[in-house]
Amino acid sequence: MSLKDKVQNLLEEALSERPSLFLINQKIHPDNSIEIIIDGDDGVKVEDCIAISRAIEHNLDREEEDFSLQVMSAGVSEGLVNQRQYKKNVGRKLKVKTEDSTVEGELTSVTEDHITLVWKTREPKPVGKGKITVTKEVSFAYSEIKEAKVMITF
Repeated sequence: MSLKDKVQNLLEEALSERPSLFLINQKIHPDNSIEIIIDGDDGVKVEDCIAISRAIEHNLDREEEDFSLQVMSAGVSEGLVNQRQYKKNVGRKLKVKTEDSTVEGELTSVTEDHITLVWKTREPKPVGKGKITVTKEVSFAYSEIKEAKVMITF
């Protein structure tokens, strides 16, 4: 069994014991450095990374495979790639890029097929001078989204 298969099996087992955690990305580089990025429905604690790391590291033989292992949580600067990440960010401001546009708004709903963003903007009055504040809403299918990031506000 290859190192990749061993890591995959151990990772699946470790994640099955922690149902709130899920895999974002897994890489095994040619030098046998293993990089695992996880996220969680309720966030990821340092203890979660340690537990996943131990579940993998303690079941691999360093005599057989010389490897290094790094388990980390998905960073804020990385885009959202998993539907579960969208669900946990309902109510937060997102910046969503598609082929045609970029929209910033509050993530108000997540379904199996799409997400919905809502935002306020100032537009000219239909009649007369001046502007009014209007609420806009748009839905994006996951297949349309090229990049989606949580906007951090201070």
